[in-house]
This record gives sequence, C-alpha cells and structure tokens, in this order.
Amino acid sequence: MLEIGTGSGYQAAILSHLAAEVVSIERHAALAEEARARLAALGYTNVSILCADGTLGYARLAPYDAIIVTAAGPQIPVALLDQLAMGGRLLCPIGDRHVQRLIKVVRTEDGFRETPSIDCVFVPLVGEQGWPEHTA
Repeated sequence: MLEIGTGSGYQAAILSHLAAEVVSIERHAALAEEARARLAALGYTNVSILCADGTLGYARLAPYDAIIVTAAGPQIPVALLDQLAMGGRLLCPIGDRHVQRLIKVVRTEDGFRETPSIDCVFVPLVGEQGWPEHTA
C-alpha cells in the first residue's frame, strides 16, 4: 500500500494492520523523521517512511494494490495512476483550494473507473503534479 502524506504517522500505523507492507511518503523532512522514529519506537516493522515528492509516488516498489492520498490536488497525479496495479484502488481528494470531492479510482482492463464520493476539505497536495509550493 502507498500512502501520500505521512504527517505524524498515525494513519500509517493503522494501515500497517490492513496491509502487509506500507510505503508512506512525506515531503517535510522533519515530519518524516519524527514519524519514522515514532513508528520504530512503537514496534512497527512493515512501514517505510520516505521523504520525497508524494505527487510522484514511489515507482521502485510499484505496482500498488492500494494508494491513499491524504492531501488535495487539482487533479489525480498521473504518476500515481501509473503505479496502480490492475484491480488496484486509489482514494484521493480532488478540487480547488477550498472544497474537494473524494474520488475513488479503480484500475480496470479498460482503463480507470472513477467514482466520486463526498465533499471534503484537505490540506493541499504540493509537488510536481499537485499545487505549486508558493500557493500552499
């Protein structure tokens, strides 16, 4: 499973009970290091925390059966769609800076099937395939 936006590591810890392996990407080095240390101290061994641009995913371990994005972008990053396994699911909030819609994407033989869900508000997804740093 790939998580974009580690933050404190809380959600990565929960995901570690649902998936055999969790890769979590955080763009802020200090947050990534704190979450890495916190999860290690708590005994989580199936979570890897990386400091990188989450909008680009982590192709080295792709494809992923599940990708969850915990920040909102103007569109779903193509890099994340490319890293989704056949039959895999991606959950991502998409919209403008003030309100987004949670979108579920499933990769099928015919492409990608998107299902919109509820309106929501998330922090901005900053990176090469998200919002620019200066608008965050």
